[in-house]
Amino acid sequence: MKSYTFSVNISYQSYLHHYSGAASSVVVITDNGLRLQLPASRFRPFLSQLGVKGRFRVNVNQQNKIDGIEQIS
Repeated sequence: MKSYTFSVNISYQSYLHHYSGAASSVVVITDNGLRLQLPASRFRPFLSQLGVKGRFRVNVNQQNKIDGIEQIS
């Protein structure tokens, strides 16, 4: 299993815009410079009144399918 770490700082309004279907994915740049396109719905558990902010780790399986996203700070 591979994992990638990255930071996210999306305002509440921007996230709602993404989640409502205007844009169904979020593009992040990992700490190693890799560009990942992730489904916006995967960040819903981390949404607060401030939006989605913090450091995250995404774990992917051998087929590069997401096993999970966790907030690490």
